[in-house]
Amino acid sequence: MDVGRPADSKSIRGATPARTGHGSGHLSGRGEELEQADRCLNDPSGPRLVVVCGERGAGLSAFAHVAAERQRRRGVPVLSLSCVDGDQEYPLLLALRLVTAAQKQRSATAREHAADRPGPSPETLSAVEQGGRAALADTLLTALARSSATTVVVDGAQYADAASLAVLGGIGAAESAPGLRLMITTARGTAGSGRVSSHDGPALERLVADGASHTIVLPRLAPSEVADMVARRLQAVPDAFLVRRVHELTRGIPGAVDALLSGWSREDAIRVVDGHAFICPSTPVPVLPDSDRFMTVLHALGESCRAVADALSVLWPLGRAAATPVAELTGLSSEEVGDSIRRLAAAGLVDELHGEDGARVRGWMFRSPLVEHAVRERLGPLERGRLSAAVVRALWTAEDRPDARTSEARTTAILDEVDLQTYLPDRIVDAGAMVDRERAVTELSAAAEQLLPDRESRGMLRWLRATLRLVEEPAARELALLRYAKASHVTGDYRTAMTTAKMIVRNRTEHLTASAVQEAVGLLVVATAAEENWPRITQLGTSGWWNRLLLPAAVTVPAQAMALFLAERWKEALDLLSRNETLWDADPLSRFLPETTRSFAELAQGRPERFTRALALPEDPRLPSDTVYGVTMTQTDLLLGARDLSGAVNLLTDRGMPEEALPPHGRFLLFHLQGRWDDALALGRWMLATGRGSRTAPNHHLLAARTAAILLARGRIANADRLIGSVPRPQDGPLGVFLDAAEAEVLRTLGRPGEAEQALRRGMEAADARGHVYGTDELLAGLVEVHTEAGRAEAAMACLGRLERLIGRTNGSRTRLLYLLSSARVLRQDRPGDAHERLREAVELARSRSQPFETAVTLATAAAEGAEPPALLYEAYELFGDTGSALRRFHTRAAMRESGLSIPGRKQATAENEQLLATLIAEGLTNRQIATVLRISEDAVANRLSRLFARTGLRSRTEVVSAVLTGTLPTPADR
Repeated sequence: MDVGRPADSKSIRGATPARTGHGSGHLSGRGEELEQADRCLNDPSGPRLVVVCGERGAGLSAFAHVAAERQRRRGVPVLSLSCVDGDQEYPLLLALRLVTAAQKQRSATAREHAADRPGPSPETLSAVEQGGRAALADTLLTALARSSATTVVVDGAQYADAASLAVLGGIGAAESAPGLRLMITTARGTAGSGRVSSHDGPALERLVADGASHTIVLPRLAPSEVADMVARRLQAVPDAFLVRRVHELTRGIPGAVDALLSGWSREDAIRVVDGHAFICPSTPVPVLPDSDRFMTVLHALGESCRAVADALSVLWPLGRAAATPVAELTGLSSEEVGDSIRRLAAAGLVDELHGEDGARVRGWMFRSPLVEHAVRERLGPLERGRLSAAVVRALWTAEDRPDARTSEARTTAILDEVDLQTYLPDRIVDAGAMVDRERAVTELSAAAEQLLPDRESRGMLRWLRATLRLVEEPAARELALLRYAKASHVTGDYRTAMTTAKMIVRNRTEHLTASAVQEAVGLLVVATAAEENWPRITQLGTSGWWNRLLLPAAVTVPAQAMALFLAERWKEALDLLSRNETLWDADPLSRFLPETTRSFAELAQGRPERFTRALALPEDPRLPSDTVYGVTMTQTDLLLGARDLSGAVNLLTDRGMPEEALPPHGRFLLFHLQGRWDDALALGRWMLATGRGSRTAPNHHLLAARTAAILLARGRIANADRLIGSVPRPQDGPLGVFLDAAEAEVLRTLGRPGEAEQALRRGMEAADARGHVYGTDELLAGLVEVHTEAGRAEAAMACLGRLERLIGRTNGSRTRLLYLLSSARVLRQDRPGDAHERLREAVELARSRSQPFETAVTLATAAAEGAEPPALLYEAYELFGDTGSALRRFHTRAAMRESGLSIPGRKQATAENEQLLATLIAEGLTNRQIATVLRISEDAVANRLSRLFARTGLRSRTEVVSAVLTGTLPTPADR
C-alpha cells in the first residue's frame, strides 16, 4: 500500500545494509582537546607552539583539519601542510614548502594570476642548498608576515626533517612574530594512557621540550565516545552489542574503528532497521587489507619484525615467557626478537605491559585486537597450527605438573589481559592433529558446554566443528555431529543445524541410538522451518520424502506431522497422527512430542481443550530437560500470541522459569503485552536485523505485526506499512492472519476503509480454507467495525455472530473483550443502554487482564461513548503515555476537549503535538493524509505546520525531516 513517499531512507524495510560516512566533520571524543587548542592558539599570552600527539590511528590528521577550520571560521588566516614518510630524508624540505606555501597564499590574497605567483626566491634556494637555517628562518618569517597567516598547522611532524624542525623552533621563539602560533601533530609512541615513549627523534623532542610549548594528548575513546563515532559514521543508532564489539576489537583507537566499520560495511555485515544499527554476533572480524595504515607500517618494518609480529599474534598471551618460543619458532636470536619487539612498540603496533612496580615488563600486547587478528589471519594454516601447538603443549605441561591445579596453572601461565575461557580452545582448534587428539576433543567439548548457549558467538560452534575433525571413532563422531547440529540451532545458525541434521539422518550408521535418530529428525524439521525454507517443509510434510530414508514409522510419522504443523496445515497433521496413533503411542516418552504437536494443531483450529490440559500436567522426569524447555517455550509463545499474558506468566512460574529464560521472540511478545514497548521495539529491531529469534506456528508473523502496531500507535505510519510489506508471503508458507489485521489497521488509520476490508476478508478467507481459528478474532472485530462505519448492519451482525460463537469454542478472554467492544459499536445507535452495559463489562475485563495499551483503548472507548465517566480519559491518557503511543495520546486529548476536561501539562502537550506533526511529515505523509490521521481539517494541519515553523525556526518540510532523523527537533524547553 502507498502511504506517501517515505522521507526516511533508513526506515524499516526488514533490514538494510549500513554504509559508512564521515560524520559531517565531527570528531567524537575530541571536544575537550579542540577547546584546549582553541584557547592556546587564540590567547595572546598563550604558548607559541601547540604539540598534538597521539598513537597511530588516534585521528591526528582529522584533528589538525578540524582545528584549522575552527580557526578559519574565527577569521584567523591559517597555513596548513602535511608531512609524509620519507620527508625526513630531505634537509629543510618542510621549511622550503612552508616558504613556498606562504608566498602562494600572499599571491592569492593579492588576487594575482596563478601564472605570476612567485616560486622560492634565489636566496631561499641558496639557503636550502647551504643548509643555512638562520637565513631560511628569516625568509620564512618574512613570508609568513607578508601572507598574513597567524597560525601554521603542520600535520605528521614525526616525518619532518630535523633541520626544518629546528627552523620551526626558531620562528616559534622569534620576538619579531609575537602573534604567530604553530600547531604540529605527531604520532608518538603513546600507549592508551597517553604516556609518551622515548622513541621520537631528538629534533622533535627538543621542539616539544621548549618551555613555550603546550602538549595535547589525544587519548583512546571511551565506550560512549565509540558509540557516538559509530552512530555518526553509520547515520544510525548502534545497539549495545555493536558498540561493545567495536570497542573490544579497537580499544577505542579511532583509526581502527574506521577500519573495522569499513570492513564490515564492505561485507554488508551491519544491518539497519528503523534507524538502528546491528551486527549479528556470529559476524566474522574483517581482515585488514595490505593498504590499511597499520598493515602498511608493519610491512615497512622489515622481515624480522613481521616474523616476530606473526608469532606474537598467537603467543603474546604467554607473557614475557613468549620471547623464548618466538625465537625458537622464527629462527631469530633472542637479541633480534627483543629488538623487533622494541621496533613494533615504537611503531605503535604493540604495547609493553608493565608490572605493578612500573619497571618490570610482564609481556607485550597488540594495541588493537583488530590488527592482531589481521596478522594472525595472514598466517597459513600450517604456520598457525605450529605456533598454536606450542601454546597448547606449554599450557598442558604446566597443568600436568604434580603440584598444579588446572585452573591455577592456566591462570599463572597466561596474562591477565587474556580471555581465559576462549584462548586455549582457540589454540587447540588451530593446532588440530598436532596435539593429543583425545585430550583436545575432551577439552573442546567441555569448553563448548561451559559457553552454551553462546549468544555472543565467542567460539562454541567453532570448537564443536573442530571436534568433528579430531574424533576418529564412528559412534563418537556421530554423537559429536548431533551435538554440533543442536548447538547451531541454539545459537540461531538454522541453516547449519538443518544441513547437519540432514547429513546425520541420511548417513546414519548402526552406532546411532534410536533416541539420537529421533532427535536428529526433529531437529531437521524445526531448523528447516526456522530457516523459513517453505518448499523443503512442504517436502518434509510428505510420506514419500521420509520413506526413502528407511526409518521406522514411529520416527517418521511424528516428524512428518510436525512438518505439516509448522506449515500450518492443521487438518493434515491431525489426520496423520490419528491414523497412525498406534505407532507413536507405545509409551509416555514416544507419545510426548506427537501429543504436544496434536495439542498445538487443535489450538490453532480453535479447540484449546487438549492444550489447556497439557499446561496443567506436571513435568515427566524421564523427559530430557531441553525437550521440556522447548515445549514450555512454545506453549508460552502461543499463550502470548493469543494475548493471554496471565496464562503465560503463570506457566513460567509453575515451571520454575524466569522471563529471562524466554527466547527473543517470546520476550518480545511479553514486553509488548506488558506495555514495555521501548524494550519490545529494541528486541524486535534486533531480530529483524540479525535474523535471530525463530518463530513457531502459528505465530510466524507476529513479530512484524506487533512491531507495526507499536509504530502505528506512535505515528510511524509509513514505517509500519513498509514493515508489513517487507514480509515475504509465499503460497506454501504460513498464513498471514496477523499481517492482514495489522495492514487493515494501518489502512483504516489512513482513511481507506475499503482497502482495509479487503485485507480483512483476505485473511479470513485464507484462514477458513485451512480450518484456522487462532488469531481470527482480530480480523472479525475489524470487519465488524468496518461494516458498522459503512452502515452495513446485517454484515456487521454476521461477523459479530461469528465472534460470539468463537467465544464458545475458545473461551478466550481476549476474544470476549473484542466481542464486547464490537457489539457496543453495533448497538450504540438502536440500543445505547445495552451498548453501555457491554462497555462497562469490557472495562472490568480489560482491567483484570492487566495489559496497559489494551486497557487504555478500552477506557478511552467507554468514556468517549458515555458508558463511563469522562474522567477515565485521564487514566487512558497516562497509559498511552507509558507506552509512548503519541498518536493515541493526540486522539485522547481531542476527546478530553470534547468532554470539557482540561488537558494536563499544557506545555508538554504542545511539545507532543509538534513532535507528532514532525514525525508524520518525516514519514512522508501529505497534509491531506495528516489531516485524516489526526482527524482534523487540512486547514488545521496547515496552521499547525506554520506554528511549528515559527516556534522551531525551521523553514521547510525538508528541514523538519532532517531534525526528526537526527533527533534535533527543538522543543519548547530549548527555545
